[in-house]
Amino acid sequence: MTEAMMIWLAILIVTIIIEVLTLGLTTIWFSGGALVAVIAAALGAPVFVQIILFLVVSLILLIFTRPIAVKYFNKQRVKTNVESLIGRRAVVISEINNLQGIGQVSVGGQEWSARSSEERKLIAAGTIVNIIAVSGVKLIVEVDPKMAETAPMPIGDIAEALLDPNNENF
Repeated sequence: MTEAMMIWLAILIVTIIIEVLTLGLTTIWFSGGALVAVIAAALGAPVFVQIILFLVVSLILLIFTRPIAVKYFNKQRVKTNVESLIGRRAVVISEINNLQGIGQVSVGGQEWSARSSEERKLIAAGTIVNIIAVSGVKLIVEVDPKMAETAPMPIGDIAEALLDPNNENF
């Protein structure tokens, strides 16, 4: 066994071990390249040919098979942390007012800063909202459609209602 062959075998083993430990489809492509380089070394190919084969095979595997592998192996991936909040319901615990940059919601027993998806809409405490996105450390929410009838009015509508002398609600 040549020295080059031993090095390629070591690279092959290390990349396989890393892949088994991470299960993230990160180094398996280089394992394929190392396997081809081991075979080339066993057949007596020069070191520069082994290196070129390693790089070319690894790159080809990465470009052409990774998208397919990710598609099939990550189907059942469980969403974690923040991305698992999108689509869930939350309760507004502190009025959401985008103009003042205030507002908090409670979801899953945790408090989060929140903003309304509609820039000029106030959302009162106690309102049920749906989480539609995450922006930095703030949840972007909209009033749950089932709660829309009882949801607060947009800021502009409140101002108009306050200025309207015929409005008996204010």
